[in-house]
Amino acid sequence: MIAADRADRPAVRLCAINTEGQARHLPRAALATLLAPGDLVVANDAATLPASLHGLHAASGRPIEVRLAGWVAAGDPTRFVAVAFGAGDHRTRTEDRPAPPPLAAGDHLSLGPLNAVVERRLDHPQLVRLRFLGRRDRILAGLARHGKPIQYAHVPAPLALWDVWTRIAAAPVAFEPPSAGFALDWALLAAWRRRGVSFATLTHAAGISSTGDPALDRRLPFDEPYRIPEGTAAVIARTKAAGGRVVAIGTTVVRALEAAAEPDGAVRAGDGIATNRIGPGTRLRVVDALLTGMHQPGESHFELLRAFAPDGVLEGLPAVLAAEGYRGHEFGDVMLIERLARAAGSVAA
Repeated sequence: MIAADRADRPAVRLCAINTEGQARHLPRAALATLLAPGDLVVANDAATLPASLHGLHAASGRPIEVRLAGWVAAGDPTRFVAVAFGAGDHRTRTEDRPAPPPLAAGDHLSLGPLNAVVERRLDHPQLVRLRFLGRRDRILAGLARHGKPIQYAHVPAPLALWDVWTRIAAAPVAFEPPSAGFALDWALLAAWRRRGVSFATLTHAAGISSTGDPALDRRLPFDEPYRIPEGTAAVIARTKAAGGRVVAIGTTVVRALEAAAEPDGAVRAGDGIATNRIGPGTRLRVVDALLTGMHQPGESHFELLRAFAPDGVLEGLPAVLAAEGYRGHEFGDVMLIERLARAAGSVAA
């Protein structure tokens, strides 16, 4: 699959997989007609933080990059879980980046206008808990001035912060963009409204998609805080009672809704922490269909797809997508997959 390398690439394509495992290849605009009156679309309105910070490791004088990857306490800008790298930047593949200087509790980092201390290492040389020093307002100002969006080598040109914000971005709590939301625009939302399709949002602190280390990647996704408004929980209940479908825009929405689901499928409003790992053994209680990007076997996002479709369908999916020239990664094409019956099958193009 080709990696999309432009944030503003036009003519995004859509692969729509129905409940029988059949795939159709469509323009993104077809999303306006694929949903039925009474369906509900739920999207993640989290804005993306400038979570990549370059600086120096004080003890060694060596360069370091830290990528903020998780909240220690939701909304507290002083303490984060972070993944560290040595010299270099996004133009080098994450897998090829050098290791950071040896890190230990008490180490100080100079990150532009920010100073931080390593509180402790988290069972991996690259994974640490980090505390910024100083007043909260100055920490936020320093992040805004010095931080950059987390970026990967398939997009060579530096990204601005607005490149990684969806059109519905609100609270800045995500570490990477909830990128399925890039498929949404105001014309599509208006078309759904005219068709009788409802729209609601939640806020989920989307985490990082890759650390470059296979062992560390297997821990993804990290625990992620979310907030589900009362109105969103209520419209989900009304939709389910009326026989409509809940369509999640992105894997983060699936994770948040299923983490907040009661055994009967009711969704709890309020704040929570998504610790769940969704995969082939997961019984989905809330979400009926998912709009997401193109994912590869072995990725945590692909594992989540296995809750929607049996392996007989998904095994053929990468070959179909590659043959059709779909583009992957956060600025790529999208897939709408309906929850399939748990039976063997294959993707029919």
